[in-house]
Amino acid sequence: MTDRPLRLGFPVKVMGRPDLKSNDTRGWRKEPHLKTSLEYVDAILDYLVKVEIDMYRMSSDLAPYATHPDMPQFHNMVAESDAELAAFGRKARELDIRLSFHPSQFVLLNSPDPELTRKSIWDLSSQAEMLDRMGLGPEAVMVTHVGGVYGDREESRARWIDGYNQCPEHVRRRLVLENDDIRFSAADVLWIHDRCGVRCVFDYQHYWCLNPEGLELRPTFERFIRSWPEGVRPKMHFSSPRTEMREVKRKVTDKDREAIKAGKDLKGLAAPIKATSRIKTVLVPPIWTGHADFTNPFEFATFMRMAEGLDFDVMLESKTKDLSLLKLKTDLLRYAPDVAARFGTGPDDAREMAEVERMLDTGVEAEEEADVDEGGLSATPEQARA
Repeated sequence: MTDRPLRLGFPVKVMGRPDLKSNDTRGWRKEPHLKTSLEYVDAILDYLVKVEIDMYRMSSDLAPYATHPDMPQFHNMVAESDAELAAFGRKARELDIRLSFHPSQFVLLNSPDPELTRKSIWDLSSQAEMLDRMGLGPEAVMVTHVGGVYGDREESRARWIDGYNQCPEHVRRRLVLENDDIRFSAADVLWIHDRCGVRCVFDYQHYWCLNPEGLELRPTFERFIRSWPEGVRPKMHFSSPRTEMREVKRKVTDKDREAIKAGKDLKGLAAPIKATSRIKTVLVPPIWTGHADFTNPFEFATFMRMAEGLDFDVMLESKTKDLSLLKLKTDLLRYAPDVAARFGTGPDDAREMAEVERMLDTGVEAEEEADVDEGGLSATPEQARA
């Protein structure tokens, strides 16, 4: 274990500063470029220093169109940005900010389509090249999932290893594998690690959503931690499940129309409808794979106390991003000071934490949809069976 406090990080979008962009989102006709994206994330580094956040996941679209098969004019973008990447990486190292990527859900190493696997390896190669040109150490990783089941779990699991072995060395050196919430469990990821040595990233919420093998939490987490080499601090993902009722749009049936005409109230509606309405909005229970707006501090403190003695950084995947991280810091200082201390927050930070709470009380917004950089795996029960 190192003496450095554990880090807390968040992915991509900065909710506390909506003016800060995470990447160049211009369409291809306007010639977007990695150099512009780096200017944006350079400003994000300044924000992170100001609010004392020392881990950040960069957008998987940092280099726009860099691997688009039909746009060769963008294919040299990373090499053209060598000086800018080096300068950005140097700044991140000087500030001791840990950086990472989470390639999108479209990057699949276990696809039965060799062309999709080839394209995925190209995407991974581009992102690994950026991390290398930034001069970042082995803690700067790319997180991916196993992928689809394609009708045969065992075959798909083994096919991921084949895809991994096809990756160039600089990709394998950066790639880490995460358990997901509907297809491949922690046991699946450990099975793959035992056969190819890929490092593993433990996702807490996914563990609870998908653990058919009944693995116990502490021993499983320890195995994930041990998959990282000595001297390289592991990271893990943490999020709390969304508990609110979901609003779902459904077609108004003839039976509904008859009930409305008869003066009966339809149950479970988010808003009243007329007999002439075509669509109704109903309230249904939550899906536990969804991410909450904020991190439950009691759940987080319980996990951290279970993981006492282990050394790792935590990427929070709440929908309010940096605001959730700042809120969690204040909550831990109040409710679990022993856990707060592990992340370098103590009584001397009480005034700053009070300012954070006042800022949050003015009102915040949450992301309506998950980032593609989060893997995009959360699904309805019907999608999970696909």
